[in-house]
Amino acid sequence: MLLLKLLHRYLTTFGRYLILMGRTFARPERMRMFMKRYVKEMSQLGVDSIAIVLMISFFIGAVICIQMKVNISSPWMPRWTTGYTTREIMLLEFSSSIMCLILSGKVGSNIASELGTMRVTQQIDALDIMGVNSANYLILPKILGLVTIMPFLVIFSSAMGIIGAYATAIIGHMMSPDDLTAGMHHAFNPWFMWMSIIKSLFFAFIISSVSSYFGYTVEGGSVEVGKASTDAVVCSSVLILFSDVFLTQLLS
Repeated sequence: MLLLKLLHRYLTTFGRYLILMGRTFARPERMRMFMKRYVKEMSQLGVDSIAIVLMISFFIGAVICIQMKVNISSPWMPRWTTGYTTREIMLLEFSSSIMCLILSGKVGSNIASELGTMRVTQQIDALDIMGVNSANYLILPKILGLVTIMPFLVIFSSAMGIIGAYATAIIGHMMSPDDLTAGMHHAFNPWFMWMSIIKSLFFAFIISSVSSYFGYTVEGGSVEVGKASTDAVVCSSVLILFSDVFLTQLLS
């Protein structure tokens, strides 16, 4: 009985999500207004996240380089192994999957709390009364804005992680920069960079659409807004992890 109730609840939520996305992906009534909101959301959701992306990526790249050098150091292994493994970890997983998990906490809670506050203060109801497609007006710019800016965040993250590895090699004297460079160049596959970008597009859609759903459908007061923000982050993170498994298998 409990399993059936949970299944009914999840299917109902999924159905409401699909209905909301159907309303969202309609042609904007006023393209000029849509473009203004689109640029604003790109700045608010993406550009404002660059600082934290760069900072986290720098230190993660440095830590990965240190860990690889300390734990896989062996006279039987080439000296460029540390650079090679650091590059692969940054490209294949961290800059796409783990960075999107981190951004789901920042961006997802932002979207859910913003739309949830608009719902409980009846601003969304006012838009509906005026005949405006509130889902399309509020949610579509957020989705397209985050999907547009996310590949750039992934590229910045990968580059800053590599810079962090070089900082460790040069400042910490962990290894020779020439050995690190040799590892970075060894057997480089450009498809890995494209695979990271493609995965980030799916993750950006998950973060923005799921968070928008939880914020848009809030019922109650400020307490429910906080709960919706938490649910948005948790659900987005779980869906990112699930989709990461399938996308990695599909794109590899």
